[in-house]
Amino acid sequence: MRKLDTRTIVVASHNAGKIREIADLIGPFGFSAKSAAELNFEEPDETGTTFEENATIKALASAKASGLPALSDDSGIVIDALDGAPGVYTANWAETADGTRDFAMAMEKVEKALTDKGASEAKDRTARFVSVLCLAWPDGHTELFRGEVEGHVVWPPRGDKGFGYDPVFQPDGHDVTFGEMSAEEKHGWKPGDAAALSHRARAFKLFVETCLKA
Repeated sequence: MRKLDTRTIVVASHNAGKIREIADLIGPFGFSAKSAAELNFEEPDETGTTFEENATIKALASAKASGLPALSDDSGIVIDALDGAPGVYTANWAETADGTRDFAMAMEKVEKALTDKGASEAKDRTARFVSVLCLAWPDGHTELFRGEVEGHVVWPPRGDKGFGYDPVFQPDGHDVTFGEMSAEEKHGWKPGDAAALSHRARAFKLFVETCLKA
């Protein structure tokens, strides 16, 4: 494993929600970071069929464009009754004809698919959020970190916090959705803690334990 010996990195994302969450997580470590969006980097085509492949594509593109280490995230919701969909195509389900993303529409699409499957009870609507972080260096070296959190899909959506599919995902052991949680509650982790709740926080915890020097 390669240690990260700089606190200057690029957040390899154009997704405002993801950028905000990663900024929240890296903030306590004193990073100086700009996003690929701020730097006007072109978004690479995500041609992978796994979260790991797509995270690697994004991180390497930003690392090579900037000459700095880059941290990316590829994440999505995996629903058992839908044979793992939307999975790596989670963002695609939100795409509209004009190229923007409408996650209210995407959540309705998920609910229709579950209804068509006859999945009306929580036990039939099990799902997990998956996050894979990739830390890439300009020389092409990469490190991958995967985090998952189990739960189920609820309807109607609840809460206006978070982003994406957060309002329809209720993690196991909780009676509220990610959309009803503050950022601190959703992540459930800060430096020095043993636990982490969200998929992204769990992946980030592995990143910290592996790549950040004491």
